[in-house]
Amino acid sequence: MTTVQMMLGDRSYPIRIRAGCLAEVGESAASELGIDRVVVITTPRVGAAWFATLARGMERARVEVTRLDVPDGERAKTLRTASRIYDQLLDGGVDRQTFVMGLGGGAACDLTGYVASTWLRGVPLLQIPTTLLAQVDASVGGKTAVNHPRGKNLIGTFYQPRQVWVDPEVLRTLPRREFRSGLAEVIKAGALWDADFFAWLEREIEAVRAQEPEALARAITRAIEIKAEVVSLDEREGGLRALLNFGHTLAHAIENVAGYRRVRHGEAVAMGMVFACRLSQNKGRIGADVTGRVEDLLGRAGLATTPPDWSGQRDAYLRAIAVDKKVAGGKVGFVILGELGRAEVLQLTPQEILETAT
Repeated sequence: MTTVQMMLGDRSYPIRIRAGCLAEVGESAASELGIDRVVVITTPRVGAAWFATLARGMERARVEVTRLDVPDGERAKTLRTASRIYDQLLDGGVDRQTFVMGLGGGAACDLTGYVASTWLRGVPLLQIPTTLLAQVDASVGGKTAVNHPRGKNLIGTFYQPRQVWVDPEVLRTLPRREFRSGLAEVIKAGALWDADFFAWLEREIEAVRAQEPEALARAITRAIEIKAEVVSLDEREGGLRALLNFGHTLAHAIENVAGYRRVRHGEAVAMGMVFACRLSQNKGRIGADVTGRVEDLLGRAGLATTPPDWSGQRDAYLRAIAVDKKVAGGKVGFVILGELGRAEVLQLTPQEILETAT
């Protein structure tokens, strides 16, 4: 078992990483946290694959388990879905001693965190991410969110879980497209923070894609370590944590305009990272060689890197960028690369973002 510690004072928590650990969650969490009741928020597909394994461990530890299903993907991240869950929690007599657990991908983790942070002003939260993207990003760091019709993740809180359990074995049931989508967040971590890790990924990306156990475990662990390092230094995005948004400004705009069902989050992030590299290059921060390395690695990971043609939708993209969470005074904190392994933030208008990178 590898443990990465999120260092946040009295809100610190472990992120446990080991193949097969899903079956151990119940007994370990019951022993360490004194859990006697848990509500698991999952999706029908994930629940069918993995809920029974989780529930058996809980039952061995004499923990009462209730399962609540929500839709797959971004469709779940709405205030309407959250309200329905509140009704179910109320009907079930869920109090402040009941743990809420997210079992699913990034959307399920985001929604579960939001519900846990707002129900009764906060109930204890556990996260068990079942997609690569959720394992290295959504479940770690305490950001929670639901979407607004005009923008992604505009409604949310900062709320840390008590524990996160990462089981690489669950990725074997993940559709290949979803796995590739998660690789974008792994590559992002190296590009913005750790040039040596990025170079390792360049050497080992085929092994990671093939889910060879040693390579996959190292990729997941280092990506989580990087996020934990950043969040431990800046929990609430006062400065440094904003660097984790590398590639995300354009990615969220693509998701909003093109639609969540047409493009996965990681696919949009891959496009957004190459776009940000070109903007960095045009600003004189990096050379064409860095842009080429980022684009090549993303391509080898099976990800498209060319953004949609927005010539006929320019106004829609400008509106989507303008409602980004990082907007202040009409400018967006846009993350660029100063060099491979070091990111920085520029304050740019939406017009400057689209014009400078093209």
